[in-house]
Amino acid sequence: MPIKITMPALSPTMEEGNLSKWLVKEGDSVSAGDVIAEIETDKATMEVEAVDEGTVAKIVVPDGTQAVKVNALIAVLAEEGEDVAEAAKAADGGDAPAAEESAPAKDEAKAEEPAKAPVPSSDKPVPQPSAPAAPEAKGGRVFASPLARRLAKEAGLDLTALSGSGPHGRIVKRDIEKAQSEGVGKAGSQAEAATPEAAAAPQKAASDDAVLKLFEEGSYDLVPHDGMRKTIAKRLQESKQSIPHFYVTVDVELDALLGLRSQLNKAAPVRDDKPAYKLSVNDMVIKAMALALRDVPEANVSWTDSNMVVHHHVDVGVAVSIPGGLITPIIRKAEEKPLSVISNEMKDMGKRAKEKKLKPEEYQGGTTAVSNMGMMGVKDFAAVVNPPHASILAVGAGEKRPVVKNDELTIATMMSVTLSTDHRCVDGALAAQVLAAFKGYIENPMSMLV
Repeated sequence: MPIKITMPALSPTMEEGNLSKWLVKEGDSVSAGDVIAEIETDKATMEVEAVDEGTVAKIVVPDGTQAVKVNALIAVLAEEGEDVAEAAKAADGGDAPAAEESAPAKDEAKAEEPAKAPVPSSDKPVPQPSAPAAPEAKGGRVFASPLARRLAKEAGLDLTALSGSGPHGRIVKRDIEKAQSEGVGKAGSQAEAATPEAAAAPQKAASDDAVLKLFEEGSYDLVPHDGMRKTIAKRLQESKQSIPHFYVTVDVELDALLGLRSQLNKAAPVRDDKPAYKLSVNDMVIKAMALALRDVPEANVSWTDSNMVVHHHVDVGVAVSIPGGLITPIIRKAEEKPLSVISNEMKDMGKRAKEKKLKPEEYQGGTTAVSNMGMMGVKDFAAVVNPPHASILAVGAGEKRPVVKNDELTIATMMSVTLSTDHRCVDGALAAQVLAAFKGYIENPMSMLV
């Protein structure tokens, strides 16, 4: 019996992904555990392993296909002893929502309908604009084949106003042709106007047009948003709309920390002609933040509508800039780890983050975050809380400033940090306690070693 391979959900929130590359070709034999493809999500590129053994009978979704929905059919395996050509037929009329229009038309046509699917007879009920819409996936998406989507777009048809005759109610080519012949499902119909998506579409187009009219035609280029940028925009907009932010700022002196950092780096053992670690100021900031939240556990929380989630450990997300956006790899149980381990973990995950090779569990979750723009010369800023975190520490540049010590003016290396908190669960006084603890560890760095 043919084995269908579908687009996996590589994270709890994943709805679609890009099929970057196949590592096998039709006719290849695979075993359980073999890496067969690379899938790109909005945050990372993941390897997909085969869970069954067999021969690749048909690759339904080719390399480079964008926006492939989770559970869409992407390939078919033939079991041992099964005819490969017969198994490949299982790709026709696949029972899962297919990729978007980026797949070539010839593959769309092959995946369109069952090989011997009968044309619907004329005595079936004629769908009207008010007829039940095609089954919707989570988030209001309509199940339709790529070819059907393209034909509907060219014909000006609203997919939400049509009923599908394909497997599991999926809209296929014949449904588009029938709607055209019967004159139903036109965009702008009453059915379309009744849907939130249809109502929002003209507003979006109007908004785009209003912005573009402000600029001279030909004086700009339009660069479509990629998945990462869309996700960042959505999450941060939701954060600022739903989370009451509160900000607390303090200045901390870095001279003692810089001195200790230099001593520790000089004392690092050499392995394979390389020092075992090389601490950065950011590594020590991560550790200090973790210890501060350990000392003030009431602030190491997450908010839900029903409960306060009080965490047993401090998992610190660290903002890393990558092409097209940013990602926050997480140092788990940072309060328990020595500085050398934090430093090496951060270097490893930072490198893989830029290559989009992090695993979902390496960047999802966490209890707080650190965003450091000091290396860019930024003096101070306020970061946006990223749920489920209740706080994020924005770190500015260390710089020489005049300060007063023992009633005398002197020069010290100072750094401004701002703690943004979710005011629903971390109020101002609690935020001040966290920063006081953080300041203590930074200005007395030996306390981080015991």
